[in-house]
Amino acid sequence: VQLQASGGGLVQAGGSRRLSCALSGRTDSSFFIGWFRQAPGSEREFVAAIGWRGGTTYYADSVKGRFTISRDHAKNTVYLQMNSLKPEDTADYYCAAAPGTRRYVRRPDEYGDWGQGTQVTVSS
Repeated sequence: VQLQASGGGLVQAGGSRRLSCALSGRTDSSFFIGWFRQAPGSEREFVAAIGWRGGTTYYADSVKGRFTISRDHAKNTVYLQMNSLKPEDTADYYCAAAPGTRRYVRRPDEYGDWGQGTQVTVSS
């Protein structure tokens, strides 16, 4: 699966932003799509994931209740709706694909295909 992330930009604290991850290639197979983020000087961390077929969702505690991951099969796109943004949400955001057989969808090393990052900056 090939992935292309978009939608980043500058937003004020408390605001919202929607990221998109466009998929191409073997979208008829079973896989997870995850969103990860990496701030300067920090490790890449899990944000959210969704099962492409079944739609089961997973969230990091730090974004639960503020972020929503969803998918649109017709558009081959996964979205990350981010509300109530905080300065600590500032990071490069990446989408990635993992085979549907993977068990630990919160771990970056479960994902083999990655898109380029899209930068989100939240100003205070």
